[in-house]
Amino acid sequence: MADRFRLILAVLIFVLGIAGFYYLDNQPDFVRALIVLGSAAVGAAIGYQTEPGRRLWEFTKASRAELRKVVWPSNKETMQVTLVVFGMVVLIAVFLWIVDWGLLKIMQALTGQRA
Repeated sequence: MADRFRLILAVLIFVLGIAGFYYLDNQPDFVRALIVLGSAAVGAAIGYQTEPGRRLWEFTKASRAELRKVVWPSNKETMQVTLVVFGMVVLIAVFLWIVDWGLLKIMQALTGQRA
């Protein structure tokens, strides 16, 4: 029950920060942004004190560890794959253009129309 109360309080603080951003529209933008960031930080701190908050933090840490294990492609590989994708897009576009043109000619022949 205490976790539920803390989670509701965390969300409420964050929502109030967003509401404050719009309510204080006569203030400078950086002040309004600080209000939202501050409310998000306070809400996150309160949310972390709950069991779901701690599990979410552990999940985030484990996800970051998995990201570090990923072998990312080099710039050369990225450029090669990008060029292959671009080439295939052009090839398929030309193919569809030819099919469309052919169907147009067939329909014109069947209906007796000329463009």
